[in-house]
Amino acid sequence: MPIINSIADMQAEMTAWRHDFHENPELLYEVQRTAGLVAERLRAFGCDAVVEGVGRTGVVGVIHGKQRGAGRVMGLRADMDALPMSEATGLAHASKVPGKMHACGHDGHTSMLLGAAKYLCETRRFDGTAVVIFQPAEEGGAGGKAMVDDGMMERFGIQEVYGMHNWPGIPLGEFAIRPGPFFAATDVFDIHVTGKGAHAAKPNDGVDPTVMASQLVLALQTIASRNADPVEALVVSVTSFETGSKAYNVIPETVHLKGTVRTLKPDLRDMAEARMGEICAGIGAAMGGRIMLDYRRSYPVMANSAAQTEFAARVAEGITPGVDRAAPLIMGGEDFAYMLEARPGAYILAGNGDSAMVHHPKYDFNDALLPVGASYFARLVEEGMPV
Repeated sequence: MPIINSIADMQAEMTAWRHDFHENPELLYEVQRTAGLVAERLRAFGCDAVVEGVGRTGVVGVIHGKQRGAGRVMGLRADMDALPMSEATGLAHASKVPGKMHACGHDGHTSMLLGAAKYLCETRRFDGTAVVIFQPAEEGGAGGKAMVDDGMMERFGIQEVYGMHNWPGIPLGEFAIRPGPFFAATDVFDIHVTGKGAHAAKPNDGVDPTVMASQLVLALQTIASRNADPVEALVVSVTSFETGSKAYNVIPETVHLKGTVRTLKPDLRDMAEARMGEICAGIGAAMGGRIMLDYRRSYPVMANSAAQTEFAARVAEGITPGVDRAAPLIMGGEDFAYMLEARPGAYILAGNGDSAMVHHPKYDFNDALLPVGASYFARLVEEGMPV
């Protein structure tokens, strides 16, 4: 695998960084330790500027090439936050923080981008400026949006932006990418079902919200099966069903449902939200209760730009011939979408090999991927802004 030799020589160093991040996971915007170490290392590498506190706790490093006549500015992004879950790997570098775990590989992403930054600072064989972006709060906190809203693109003159995520199931060191929509829009909902409580032996005296909610769960499945074109991707999942009583002989007054909707097209997103409102209102009225829907839009569809996707694929093919240019659509969400709404760019998946899937308590980032990903980031800069 033709990775950059000097980056391959950093394998042990990047692994040490990664294991340290893994042992000390931090959530959402509370990534002060991680961000502090990132900023400290960027300064030690010789970045021309290091700015902390972008989008609350994000870090941005600026690296000028030997030449800047082209005036191009390329952004490279990695995420830093962990997940609120317990680790079950039993590894020597397992999380030391109860209830927190790097179960998505952001520790690896951060370490790969640090490796690329060190190499770029040492060599500077490019004409333009590389901006390395270390983002907080990808896991549900919209840290990408926070950095964009903080004026990051304008402040640093970023013209295009690239991101990467490890992916279990793709062979180690291979890549997968696709132009256009790649990751889904991720919306969430809370549904509050209100009936009339009663003794379970006399259901006729009440309005049973459990029955209403049960009908509702089934009816919501018709949005995907009967309202959407069968060839379109749409997910409506009720993920929690909680009643207002824990007793065996009480019909509760209320039921609370929550869940998520995933779509890849704006019109499908609009339709799903509208149909949910209609179904809630209709079942509530038909059964003599009240159903209130709180539907909240979260991350938008993450869509790769065509030209930047082609460029990213060519760079990846220079590292390995194993590049899938027609990666499957993914119904998970990714807040790099906000950066791609602000600037053209591309997001690529890098194979983590045969590991547990991300967000699993036995997942671990494959350290052998570190020099591959760091080489990819570095080659984007060198090939995108050649001297």
